[in-house]
Amino acid sequence: MSEHNHEHVTTSKNLVWSIGINTIIVVFEIIFGLISRSFALITDALHNVTDIGSMTLSLWGEKLADKPQTETKTYGYKRAEVIIAFINGGVLLAIVGFVLVEAAIRIFKPEPVSGLTMMIVSGVALLGNGLATYLLQKGSGKNLNLKSAWLHSMQDALFSLGVVVSAAIIYFTGWSWLDPIASIIISVFLLKEIFSILFEAVDMMLDSVPKDVNFSDVKASLAAIPGVIEIDDLHIWQTGSENRFLSAHLIISEDVKSGRIKLLAQVAEIAKEKYNIHHATIQIVSEEEIKKVNLECEHCN
Repeated sequence: MSEHNHEHVTTSKNLVWSIGINTIIVVFEIIFGLISRSFALITDALHNVTDIGSMTLSLWGEKLADKPQTETKTYGYKRAEVIIAFINGGVLLAIVGFVLVEAAIRIFKPEPVSGLTMMIVSGVALLGNGLATYLLQKGSGKNLNLKSAWLHSMQDALFSLGVVVSAAIIYFTGWSWLDPIASIIISVFLLKEIFSILFEAVDMMLDSVPKDVNFSDVKASLAAIPGVIEIDDLHIWQTGSENRFLSAHLIISEDVKSGRIKLLAQVAEIAKEKYNIHHATIQIVSEEEIKKVNLECEHCN
């Protein structure tokens, strides 16, 4: 087995283990959250649901990466990641909205909470999240999807730590109102994460320029190549977390049109090394050729 395949299998196994751990945590926290009447535990369980979604998408992305393109799906199934992320984000938004309303009611009408049960359960969740974070960390430096899943898991471990602290205070002071407060704080952070996922998914579905790529900077870099007179019809988009594309129409001077291959190589290198774009489609024509074929640019930018 090659080193790449070995890493691929190890990564998939770690993701499966992490999904399993987080699924157990979700069930565990919801059951005991209902028993102890702790909304903070239930909210933390919901945050673990986002981890499961993120990890599942990452696992699916690993599987889909090896699935060949077809004549009807020329980009493959990369966009499925975006669609599922959008659906998951919408469902979680509705759930968190419900939690916030219920937590707000509990602030004014506090109910007794078992601080000891809450502390033990959140402590177990903290250990589980810590283990999942450790497993995901091993491959997080090589894949953006995996890095995202790792960050989700690490963030949830920190949230579990926050619930442990809240539970300890409730146990020693009896301040049950801290439970809905902790739930609201976690929900606010969760909302930020959900909206981030939704906005990113919408951007990808609209073929927007990736957030870390400056359109004007890309255009200036290509225009700076010797012999390039003008850049038209430049488009930059992505179909998934790791699949970025660029297409452009380059108008060149007559004296460099014999060196098109060298120019193509320069464009590909700039796109790959400077902007992490590995799929570049370039049309190169000289001013004379534009006049001969009466080439018109309908979508120039």
